[in-house]
Amino acid sequence: MNRLVIVSNRLPFALEPSADGEWVVAPSIGGLVTAMAAVLRKRGGVWIGWPGVAGEVPATAFGKATLGVGYEVVPVALSEAERDEFYYGYSNEVIWPLFHDLQNFCNFEPAFWQTYKTVNERYAEAIARHCRPGDFIWVHDYHLMYAAQALRERGVRAALTFFLHIPFPPYDIFTKLPQQQRLLRALLQFDLLGFQTQRDLRNFLQCVRRLMSDADVLPGSGLQLIRLGKREIRVGSFPVGIDFGAFEKGASSEEVAQRARDLRAAFPNCQLILGLDRLDYSKGIPERLRALRNALERHEELRGRVVLIQVVVPSRVEIPKYHEFKNRIDRLVGDINGLFSTDTWLPVHYRFRSLDRADLLAHYRACEIALVTPLKDGMNLVAKEHCACCLDENGVLILSQFAGAAEQLKRDALLVNPYDIEQMADVVLAAFRMNRTERSARMKRMRGVVRSENVFWWMDSFLKAGAETAATRRRSKVC
Repeated sequence: MNRLVIVSNRLPFALEPSADGEWVVAPSIGGLVTAMAAVLRKRGGVWIGWPGVAGEVPATAFGKATLGVGYEVVPVALSEAERDEFYYGYSNEVIWPLFHDLQNFCNFEPAFWQTYKTVNERYAEAIARHCRPGDFIWVHDYHLMYAAQALRERGVRAALTFFLHIPFPPYDIFTKLPQQQRLLRALLQFDLLGFQTQRDLRNFLQCVRRLMSDADVLPGSGLQLIRLGKREIRVGSFPVGIDFGAFEKGASSEEVAQRARDLRAAFPNCQLILGLDRLDYSKGIPERLRALRNALERHEELRGRVVLIQVVVPSRVEIPKYHEFKNRIDRLVGDINGLFSTDTWLPVHYRFRSLDRADLLAHYRACEIALVTPLKDGMNLVAKEHCACCLDENGVLILSQFAGAAEQLKRDALLVNPYDIEQMADVVLAAFRMNRTERSARMKRMRGVVRSENVFWWMDSFLKAGAETAATRRRSKVC
């Protein structure tokens, strides 16, 4: 393979206009972006995506943003109307809730689909302009599921690969999508499809079997094969990891260690429970708060002995449902603190803001219990980040059985059903009571899994599968 072409909804940075008319560059700092950028710099390549601001962005702004990154950056411009109907509309008011089994939150506005296709076609045009023979084209996530269809319509014959970072829903949920067959057929224009878990892979294959009469799912181990006409599409599960080494090293710094000590000192004689989530109804935050309230009602030994630090990172505030959701969280926090607080103890410390890197690592290191309870999640990297930062191994991970991470960590995490409030409350008590020996044994094993199946292992496994797919395509001379 030659260059790597990464295609995602967003570029690895955002541009924002400042008050003085200049452009401010806000780089992304996630482990996934960091890992991909490192591979792009090493191999050479292109990153195609939206810069995060509606309208055309002057070329001078990109000169500043891309200075020294080591790869080409190609912006895809969106108007305000396209942003609203493609991103906030179809992507996040149709696909996001539906794929998280929350169809009651969907807004199946027909115009959203048309704009979704239009924007995917614009991405396809950018890919077609900038790709070369032999490039490895890797498209990411639910915003761009129509991109391969648009590329094939433009005569692009290169091998195309795709990775879905969110869950893929079961058949009975997926078929509520008005464009179910059109979207499925568009996905099958890719040559390699990657999913987070075996569960997502099974759901996808079930949909293909039941909705695509001209497609055959072939039996086999490892990567699954789907035959569609003269083409073969490979599909598999590739669980995303984190940069374990970076988190472990950061958590071991003296600055983070001191912040963690300060955090623990602020809550003497209490075990700290961490909830850390983006503002989203799929994360199970109200259910978690109700479980804590239930635990405090039924288990008096927890009163004055545990503190939940709930950090909610603002997200998608432009969507009205998210405003309503935040108000619901605010009320629940107020109710719990009103019912149980004393002169010296507040059960929930609620922070509606982002944490800087050092604070984030300090929270992971200081909190003995991580409460990671999404209603549905593709993976959930918070669970893995907590394990990486648990240097003393005196930590407990309470994890939703519906998080993708449960597939890798189910042996040693305490799995819960986030819809079962009393079960979650009882598991909080079990975590609180767990002795040091058991905590250490469980955490040590989880850290081993997260260390070995890290973000670089994930990228290597996907790129290897993609290289094999491209080689097979060349040998068979598929058009």
